[in-house]
Amino acid sequence: MKWQGSSKRKFTGGRLISNRGKRKCELGREAGEPHIDVTRKKQIRARGGNSKVRLLRCDIACVSDPKTGKSKTAKIESVKDNRANLNYIRRNIITKGAIIKTSLGDARVTSRPGQEGVVNAVLVSE
Repeated sequence: MKWQGSSKRKFTGGRLISNRGKRKCELGREAGEPHIDVTRKKQIRARGGNSKVRLLRCDIACVSDPKTGKSKTAKIESVKDNRANLNYIRRNIITKGAIIKTSLGDARVTSRPGQEGVVNAVLVSE
């Protein structure tokens, strides 16, 4: 399990003695890291009984054209650039801000696929 609580060390490296233990609300999960393949989703229970849709794989994006103001679905071919992590380009992992190559042209991802379960993108002028 991943834990998102505070560190037991100071930024200098010295020890911090915690005044309490771990809490359930500080639990975290592994990142979704959706990559290009036939679409697969997973529903997760979030805090307060809410739900998140985690996108595991996806091959279709909803791409909007800022010039015409219209949106179309397009097939994702590959990931061209991803500033979140350069290794994500090689592994074709889609995150927010990634530049993807689609059938309509290059587009920048504006949604958070691992959190929202959908890939929305805006065409980038080349």
